[in-house]
Amino acid sequence: MGILLYNFFLLLYSAVVRFLSPWNEKARLWLRGRKNFPVFDKPGNIIWMHCASLGEFEQGRPLLEATRKAYPSYRVALSFFSPSGYEVQKNYPGADYIFYLPADNILNAKKLADRLDPELVIWVKYEYWYYYLQELKNRNIPVLLVSGIFRKEQPFFAWYGGIWKKMLSCFQHLFVQDEGSVKLLASIGVSGNVEIAGDTRFDRVIAIAEKADDVPHITSFTCGQKVLVAGSTWDEDEIELLHFVKTRPDIKFIIAPHEVFAENLQDVKKEFANAIFYSELVKNNSLGRDAQVLIIDNIGMLARLYRYADICFVGGGFGQDGVHNVLEAAVYGKPVVYGPVYEKYAEAVGLVECGAAHIASNPLDLERILSLLFDNDSEASESGANARDFVYRHKGATSRILEYIQRNRLLTN
Repeated sequence: MGILLYNFFLLLYSAVVRFLSPWNEKARLWLRGRKNFPVFDKPGNIIWMHCASLGEFEQGRPLLEATRKAYPSYRVALSFFSPSGYEVQKNYPGADYIFYLPADNILNAKKLADRLDPELVIWVKYEYWYYYLQELKNRNIPVLLVSGIFRKEQPFFAWYGGIWKKMLSCFQHLFVQDEGSVKLLASIGVSGNVEIAGDTRFDRVIAIAEKADDVPHITSFTCGQKVLVAGSTWDEDEIELLHFVKTRPDIKFIIAPHEVFAENLQDVKKEFANAIFYSELVKNNSLGRDAQVLIIDNIGMLARLYRYADICFVGGGFGQDGVHNVLEAAVYGKPVVYGPVYEKYAEAVGLVECGAAHIASNPLDLERILSLLFDNDSEASESGANARDFVYRHKGATSRILEYIQRNRLLTN
């Protein structure tokens, strides 16, 4: 029953993508990226990391780079499921091969395993592809799950979850983020190879913050005024922010929409009066003096932008899927604000519990919280200090996983 449902899902997903491709850019890229099967110059001596998308790549990146440094004779293969990961990182210099993961089926799994012949495979957080995992297990290739997190509503714990439980048996070791995940896995008989290592994203955001790269032109835009950086925003978030922007001309706003395709960016600019794009600021730096809102019309800058904020607003919390990466903001010691949909993200819950994050349930509540933080320096300072402390308390997942790889000789120099 489980395998039939899984195969039906694969067929349905592919059909939906093909149907949407004439109108949807992501769907077109998804198909185009899988038009040709990936080619590698020679198999073997390879570490393969798979990431669903850009967020999972940033999560796995500290481990990927630490492993490559520890084992310099190995080449690195990096695969993505989503265009939002591949298209941004297709020129990432830390990997020798970067490719879209071909659709999951028996033939593709065998073909890719033959061509890559990896010595170690690292799966980041989630995305479980049955035929790939089963093929790797059949070949006795060690597969690690890193930064895994499990919730009771996932299919592993459902009546139809047999095939999903079988996927878990393909991992040599599962490094999870929290005790809740350990208990859930134990409830279905998965326990001997499960370990709490934490979340490698903490290591990644710390590395970015400590590198402290400046973003050109931002200082000239802020002009010494107080600043709110709103990151990874969707329509719902922007609507919530709109009235506050209008009522606070004393504050500069930097908005980084989650979707950066041209039509959405133009829509965002229409919403906010006196707004300019970052690309316009780069061409004419003087535009920043009079503009109140700066809209970031590219991908890859957000993690560095939060350092310019007095208050950080992280998008997604007013939508169905939930808040985006709150750690990118918290690491700089800034108060973090987000919407009410956050409870499936352990780090977002943790920030609330330690007094670092503030939850807004509606526009009026958001305005109240932002006004409190902007107009009360001691409140903002205390929240920011709590945020930074929370992030630094949770670093170290990368070194714990690397130590396991070395101790068990999964790779050899």
